[in-house]
Amino acid sequence: MFFYLSQFLSFLALPLTITIILIVIGAFFIKRKWGKQSLWAGIILLWLFSNQFIANQAMLAWEPDFKAFSEVKNHEIGIVLTGVTNLSRTAYDRTFFNKGADRITHALQLYQEGKIKKILITGGRGLNPVNPQSEAEVLKRFLLMTGVPEADVMIEERSKNTRENALFTEAFLQEKGIDVNQEFMLITSAFHMKRSKGCFDKVGLRTESFPTDYYSSDTKFDIPTLFFPDPYSIFIWHKLVKEWIGILVYKLVGYL
Repeated sequence: MFFYLSQFLSFLALPLTITIILIVIGAFFIKRKWGKQSLWAGIILLWLFSNQFIANQAMLAWEPDFKAFSEVKNHEIGIVLTGVTNLSRTAYDRTFFNKGADRITHALQLYQEGKIKKILITGGRGLNPVNPQSEAEVLKRFLLMTGVPEADVMIEERSKNTRENALFTEAFLQEKGIDVNQEFMLITSAFHMKRSKGCFDKVGLRTESFPTDYYSSDTKFDIPTLFFPDPYSIFIWHKLVKEWIGILVYKLVGYL
């Protein structure tokens, strides 16, 4: 119930939803003054939300800076949050990645450079699974294919959201007799790091954040970036708004 309520609130607050509502209302009541105002408000917002420069600056301000591999402290375990594979396609000899593959590829690089000794992947099958495999299982198979020993890969397969990632990871570590008082490396997308670290802090797991999977880019001042509308910019705003609503809901229910 909590998940669906959060999703519904996110849908209502999405930039594209707001602009469509304003434009539709304006079109139906175009003969009225407030109808025209609604139409123009929707058009202006649509341009603002599709502006590449504005969207990138907003995401750039939100995402924490990336860390150089050479500057990262050594940790026993790196915890990788899932949400990066296409579980709508079922295969057993490969991994279909979505945006966010940096989470696991950067974890692999950290492992290969000796920054982490073991990798713990946390994530199940989601709320409406099509694939019989958990995402943690799929990502584990990917790591094994790259040559990582099976003894160095652990998976937690029950969690369906960020709160459960933290809660079930803590329980998993306890069950395995692993010291939960040590500091872990937390690896997830940069835009999602604040909520993720907050959830792990809440359950008492100390972590050093290692943000990956950046949606922002270096600032540019060319004509296309400053003036041309771009559908990807609307996508950026959707990511931001959904994450902000997620943080707000998590705080309201005491997950952060």
